[in-house]
Amino acid sequence: MLEKIREGSQGVVAKTILILVILSFAFAGVSSYLGSNTGVPAAIVNGIEIPETELEQAFQNERASLKQQYGEMFDALSADDNYMQSIKASVLDRLVANTLVDQAASELGLRVSDEQIKQAIFSEPAFQTDGQFDNDRYQAVLRQLNYQPITFRNMMHVDMTRRQLLNALLGSDFVLDGEAKQLAEVQNQTRDIRYIAVDAMPFLATANVTTEDAKAYYDSNLTQFNSPEQVSLEYVELNVNDIAKDVLVDDAEISQNYEENQAQYQTPEKRLASHIYAASGDDAADKAKLEAIAARIAAGEDFAELAKTESEDQFSAEQGGQIDWFEQGVMDPAFDEALFGLEKGQVSGVVKGEFGFHIIKLVDIQLGAVAAFDDVKDKIIAQVKEKKALDIFYGLQTKLADTSYEIPDTLLDTANAVKKEVQTTGLFTRDNPPANLNKPALVKAAFSDQVLTSGMNSDVIELEPNHVVVIRVKQHLDAGTLSFDKVEMNIVQRLKQDKANETAREKAAGYMTQLKAGDFALADAQLITVSKLGRFNQDIDAAIANKAFKMPAPEAGAVSIDTAALGSGYAVVVLDKVNAAETIDVSALQSVKEGLARQYGQADYRAVIDSLKAKAKIEYPVAE
Repeated sequence: MLEKIREGSQGVVAKTILILVILSFAFAGVSSYLGSNTGVPAAIVNGIEIPETELEQAFQNERASLKQQYGEMFDALSADDNYMQSIKASVLDRLVANTLVDQAASELGLRVSDEQIKQAIFSEPAFQTDGQFDNDRYQAVLRQLNYQPITFRNMMHVDMTRRQLLNALLGSDFVLDGEAKQLAEVQNQTRDIRYIAVDAMPFLATANVTTEDAKAYYDSNLTQFNSPEQVSLEYVELNVNDIAKDVLVDDAEISQNYEENQAQYQTPEKRLASHIYAASGDDAADKAKLEAIAARIAAGEDFAELAKTESEDQFSAEQGGQIDWFEQGVMDPAFDEALFGLEKGQVSGVVKGEFGFHIIKLVDIQLGAVAAFDDVKDKIIAQVKEKKALDIFYGLQTKLADTSYEIPDTLLDTANAVKKEVQTTGLFTRDNPPANLNKPALVKAAFSDQVLTSGMNSDVIELEPNHVVVIRVKQHLDAGTLSFDKVEMNIVQRLKQDKANETAREKAAGYMTQLKAGDFALADAQLITVSKLGRFNQDIDAAIANKAFKMPAPEAGAVSIDTAALGSGYAVVVLDKVNAAETIDVSALQSVKEGLARQYGQADYRAVIDSLKAKAKIEYPVAE
């Protein structure tokens, strides 16, 4: 988890940190802090429920990660229900694995102390300035991530306990110097080869393919020429962003909005809080402890000194209990209500919060203030334009829905009603809709009975918030086999290429026979020599290099000879010698060892999870 923060903290955009940490937490099994357990659970692992809300949160985080990774291509992938269900199943499998690891750690009595958590955070570079822990930076990073210190500490506890078990199970893996050296030597050996490539392209001109040949191929391979169902659409589109471009706003409206809505432009009141915290897990003991401390404060003892010695939130304790500035509604309800019910300098009684008990002191108050007109003018203009555009949009959307429903066999009247034009698409399949309409709901509607079979206008389809369309079919092609006349030219080209390749193969086979007989004086070609060819050499065709490293080492005084299929043609490869790896430096050897260790660790982790699953009772309830 801290690795994710460290990576994120080096970026310039806080969103990067947020995404990385949320992804880490989502799969650390801690979303129980963020949601409630309601309804049928997604799974029950040895009696412990994984709530559907936890699965849904993890799944949405995985979707966000995939979208960031694949970009626009993910829109097409996400339209495939089977694909998305497989992703969701893999996410649930990870949550089950995490739960099994947590249960195993609990059974073994593994614990992580507050001091260990504290040291992990203190030593984290993301929270340091000039190599030293910086509490202000720590608080700032957590604010960027929208986490409170207490919540973050609890998440750290879960994460570190789990890692403690996994490190104990997997940390015993080691790679022998000998095996790493052996693998490094194999990877870094070189080969001396000669080769000749026979290009098929020159033989294309003489390759003869008749219509009968093409038809015979077509008849024997009809499944290759299946055509998926296709449709082209007419559609009318409404987008609030397009409407907003034409909205005009005058100065009088802006000034009036500012005067009437000054509460919107007022910076909220902030309060600086300190607390003394107890969260041992024993509510009665925690409450009793803080009640005793409250009595000492009432008797005149210093709040900050007591926080330093008695508070279980060690980070704030070092600051005399001081946490941070808070706006109303940021902390959990009980803490928030207590803090905003105090006068400056006043101390609360014992407050039961979401994760423990607090005594809260209001250290200071920063009153809110109304922002100057010039500072918020651009914001007001945007808001007024957006409101006007939305009012227009909602009115047009109603007309769009009513007219397309009342006159379902054309979109012309609908377009006229909303003062838009009827747009069209080319033919597309379920897998390649136009980019501007590439939404699962639209694709589903485009191939629905209402649109295809009945020929009616669709219902209003939302592409994005305040961005809608109504569609109707323009042309529909059923799935079927493409006719021969439409694919004949492609078949002819394919068969010509096959014949050219066959001619190249025969010529290469002739070269190989001659070379194996020991005659290297080729009449119409010359072998190309490559000395010390590396495994990943990019200067020659990859097929030739791959073949060279698959061929057996030649016996003394002999060579190995074989052919390799190229993209267009064939090659004859002569392996003259296998060269042992030259001196392998320490860093290269260490890299090989680390790679092997990762492979071993991954295999061991899978084995541990498989073993835990085999012994566990795992249920996947189905909602009735």
